[in-house]
Amino acid sequence: MLKDKVHQLAEAYFNDVVEMRRHLHRNPELSFEEYQTAAFVKTQLDKLGIPYQVMASTGIVALLKGEQRGDKVLALRADMDALPIQEVEGRSYGSQNSGVMHACGHDVHTSSLLGAARILHTLRSEFGGTIKLIFQPGEEKLPGGASIMINEGVLQNPEPTGIIGQHVMPFIETGKVGFRSGKYMASCDELFMTIKGKGGHGAHPHQNIDPIAIAAQIITALQQIVSRNADPRTPTVLSWGKIIGNGATNIIPEQVYLEGTFRTFDEEWRANAHTLMIKMAEGIAQSMGASCDFEVRKGYPYLVNEAKITESARNCAIEYLGEENVEELDIWPAAEDFSYYSQAVSACFYRLGTGNKLLGINSAVHTPTFDIDEKALLTSIGLMAFITLRQLGVE
Repeated sequence: MLKDKVHQLAEAYFNDVVEMRRHLHRNPELSFEEYQTAAFVKTQLDKLGIPYQVMASTGIVALLKGEQRGDKVLALRADMDALPIQEVEGRSYGSQNSGVMHACGHDVHTSSLLGAARILHTLRSEFGGTIKLIFQPGEEKLPGGASIMINEGVLQNPEPTGIIGQHVMPFIETGKVGFRSGKYMASCDELFMTIKGKGGHGAHPHQNIDPIAIAAQIITALQQIVSRNADPRTPTVLSWGKIIGNGATNIIPEQVYLEGTFRTFDEEWRANAHTLMIKMAEGIAQSMGASCDFEVRKGYPYLVNEAKITESARNCAIEYLGEENVEELDIWPAAEDFSYYSQAVSACFYRLGTGNKLLGINSAVHTPTFDIDEKALLTSIGLMAFITLRQLGVE
């Protein structure tokens, strides 16, 4: 049976994939700086004799062709960049690059795709068609490596009929995975606002134009965009994470600077909300004698899992892992640049369980203590390979 063959190969290659993941974890690189990571990926592909080309400076796209007749093309994607986080000490495979850490699991994604590629390469005599392996830079930083690779033609020559990606999830136990059809992850925009008033002595507010008081009014008023303008059926988040008013106990500053994020699941509403936010903020500031510079730095679109390919992948997961190990996901208001692929081609982005409560492995991503139960790699490489073979028509 195909399932048994894939399970056996996953077991056979598991230790090698663990070592790949540990190598990548020890040597993390920030977004669009993944030169050594890319070199490592090239070396692994060279060992398998899989041809590739470089895109987006540090990105790689490789083509693995089956030996049977077939013209279907399926893309598999992994991201490679790390985060500017200082990892906790004491791990034998901990980051050797100070202040840089694979705190979002991209080392898992890259090593998993290499492991799945190894399984698929071993079984290449059993399938037809082409598997496009996408190793992508810069997921963590705008404009997102996915958008750059798409602009450079990663979804062309040949054009895939579908794309599959996976992402670690520490809140799902190792051995389990999660799927969701339809809208899954939010769009994400970065907000930058500067309110300029007139600074002066805190004891004489009537002689000044207080940008702190105005900022408070704007922050509160902008929540009306969410509570009174957004369709209640469309999840919407507006949060401010940074505010600087560089005065003192008795000094009203000249200006206040803010940074925030806006997230939602509807592109038309997203564009409308941008206009409403800017208009409201500028109007409040002007009415109070100040000025407001409001920049919306447009980020990733929302991520949508196409129903047919997602249902097919879910059924593969049930077949490969057992129904008790396949969970239904809720919407997730974080953002992912895999969304660019999902807007261009039928896509399935699922979650790989990497947590282990008994071992205390349950820290969230983007934290210094994030880690995985490495047994998850056994699941990741086998399931991705199995889904791919089924998508290519192998019974």
